[in-house]
Amino acid sequence: MSSAAVVFGGPAPEHDISILTGLQACRALLDAGQDVDALYWAKSGAWFSVPADLEALAFADGVPSGAGAVTLVAGPEGGFVAEGRFGRRSAVGTDVVVNCCHGGPGEDGSLQGAFDIAGVRYTGPSAAAAALGMDKLAFGAAVRDAGLPSLPRLLLTTDGAKPDFDGPYIVKPRFGGSSIGIETVEDVDTAMALARSSTHLADGAVVEPFRPDAVDLNIAIRSWPELELSPIERPLTKGEGRIWGYADKYMGGGGMATAPRELPADIPDELADRIRHTARAVAELTVVRGVARLDFLRDGDELYVNEINTIPGSLAWPLWAHAGVALDRLLLDMIDEARQRPSRTFSTEGADGTALRAAGSIAGKLA
Repeated sequence: MSSAAVVFGGPAPEHDISILTGLQACRALLDAGQDVDALYWAKSGAWFSVPADLEALAFADGVPSGAGAVTLVAGPEGGFVAEGRFGRRSAVGTDVVVNCCHGGPGEDGSLQGAFDIAGVRYTGPSAAAAALGMDKLAFGAAVRDAGLPSLPRLLLTTDGAKPDFDGPYIVKPRFGGSSIGIETVEDVDTAMALARSSTHLADGAVVEPFRPDAVDLNIAIRSWPELELSPIERPLTKGEGRIWGYADKYMGGGGMATAPRELPADIPDELADRIRHTARAVAELTVVRGVARLDFLRDGDELYVNEINTIPGSLAWPLWAHAGVALDRLLLDMIDEARQRPSRTFSTEGADGTALRAAGSIAGKLA
C-alpha cells in the first residue's frame, strides 16, 4: 500500500503552528514504523517535499535546505508530483494525506476542494464542512437555527448596524482561527475602529458579547471508527477575564501538549452531560470528519457553543491522550477513514445530453 503524506504549513497566520502539528504527526507515524512523506506548504504557496524527521528550527527562516519542489496537479490521476532530472516528473508515492494545515486556505475548504478535484484522499473535514467551520458568522447562525445555545454573533461593518446588545464586546475575524486577531473592547466605536485597522479583520469581522466571568470548556470529537468524544478540558489562563489566546496555547515551549489545563474539567456531571449531548448534535450538524475540537463558554449555569476548530492544534491529541488514545493510533484511524470514506465523490447522473439535444441553437436562445 502507498504511504501517507503529512501536509503542513500554508499561507496563513497559523503557518508556524501548522508546522509543529505536522512534524509531530510525522514523528509519531515514523515511530510507529509507517512510511511517511512530508509535504511542506510554504508561505509563498509553493509546495516542497522535505525529510519527515526534521526539527522545527529547520523551518524558522523559510524553506529548509535540501527541500525538493513538488506540484499539486488537478484532474484525473492528479496529485502531488515531483520535478525530476531532464524535466521528467514523477508521482509522489502517496494515496492519502494527513492535513495538518491550520487556518487560512488549509482549513477553510480551499485545500480540500483542490484535493477533491485532484482525486487525493485526505483526513479532516470536507470542503463544505471546512468552510462552515471557518466562517464564524455562518457557524453561529447554523448552531442557533438548530436550537443549540449560542451567544448572539453579528457581522461588524464600519458603516452598518450597531449591535443590539450591550458591551463589553469581543471582536473576531469572521474567517480565521480561534486565537489570532481576537480583541476585547468596551464600546462599539472602538470595535468599528478595530475592524478598519486590523489586518486580521480585513476579510470580515464579527462581534459578540464579551462575558468576562465566562470560562472556556473544550471537548474533542473524532469520527472514526465511530463517533467518539474526548474528556472535557478547561484551559487555564493567567488572570481572570482573559481570553484563551495564542500565547496560552502555543508559546509555553511544548505547544498545545503542555498548555495549562484542567483535565478532566472539574464540573458538575449534569453540565458534562449537556456538553456531550450538544457536542454530538454539533458533530451531526457540521458533518465532523477526522478530529475536531468544539469550544464552549460557561457563564454560571449558562452554557454556549462558541466555535468549532476542524483542524485543531496538535490534532487535539492532549485530550485524547488523557483517554488513552496514542497519537499514532489517532493518526492511523484518521488515515483509515480517509481511505475507506472519501470526503467527496462526484456524479454525472442526469447529464445524459437530453438538455443539449433539446436546446436548439445558441443564437436562438440569445434572440
